[in-house]
Amino acid sequence: MHVAQQHSAVKRLPAFVAALLLAGACAVYAEIKWHCLSNETDSDRRTDLFAGEPATTVIQQATASSAVHVTPNATLASAPGLECYKIETAVATYYLEKSGAGLAALIDRDGHDWIGFRPEPGSGPAGEFRGFPNAVHGQAGNYFHPKNHVTEPSTMEVEYVGPDRVTISATSGNGVWASRYDFFPTHGTFTMTKMPSTNQYWVLYEGTPGGQYDDTDWWMTSAVKERQPMTTNHEGDIPAPEWIVFGDEKLQRVLFVVHHEDDEHPDRFYQMKQQMTVFGFGRSGGDKFLDFVPQRVSIGFLETTDHAAISAALERKGLTP
Repeated sequence: MHVAQQHSAVKRLPAFVAALLLAGACAVYAEIKWHCLSNETDSDRRTDLFAGEPATTVIQQATASSAVHVTPNATLASAPGLECYKIETAVATYYLEKSGAGLAALIDRDGHDWIGFRPEPGSGPAGEFRGFPNAVHGQAGNYFHPKNHVTEPSTMEVEYVGPDRVTISATSGNGVWASRYDFFPTHGTFTMTKMPSTNQYWVLYEGTPGGQYDDTDWWMTSAVKERQPMTTNHEGDIPAPEWIVFGDEKLQRVLFVVHHEDDEHPDRFYQMKQQMTVFGFGRSGGDKFLDFVPQRVSIGFLETTDHAAISAALERKGLTP
């Protein structure tokens, strides 16, 4: 009897008000269901979240009005045949290549791709070497790099989709490495979450500032406050806060790369064959130095090229102390 009275009350409402109430209830149900899913361990339930609806449909519904949108089955024109997660925000679009579990493209609001990965064998720094974070190379495998002929496969899984964050996890095919990608409205963060005790890793940005490598592109760090051309190398630890930015002389924009955990390990930058940047936290020559987990590195864009403004913006975002 009590339920019947509730239904009767709804019927007396104007039709458009009843529709709004119903839509709100569905949205709340979807959010509760998705939060339950993010903690679910039964992989079968991840493929059928609502009766008759595949996981991809629910992901699209969950991001329809969000600040962070994810398309689970996207393709990148420069990497045909490789399926990606496409994550869109107001300031950047990320293409996270699924099989290699690495970023293949990072596109600014004007359409410039600051990574420019292409998988053609033999392309080297003109394509197949590019990516982020390119973290595991010759250390119990080759993982977390967009798929080229050397990259070994990983398994990726969407862990959470909300209005202001998308979280995707990655596990190496041999099971000894694991990582997580968190995408926020203003930046993305890579976290190494599992590693073998006998190995080390680095986190690299290998790409194309402003969409194409030029010697006139430039870099600065927290300590190096004047623009340095691509032909100037950096060797040695970047002091706290550990960040570097890359710019294009034609743009009032930089790409930032921030290491959240300060250390005394070497950090290295050089350009390779005038075709891409090679920057690494925890790198000296070909040696890797990052030796514990978790460690986080964030990447994104700022609409300024002024050193003081960059430093202040990174602090406001909570990316530096």
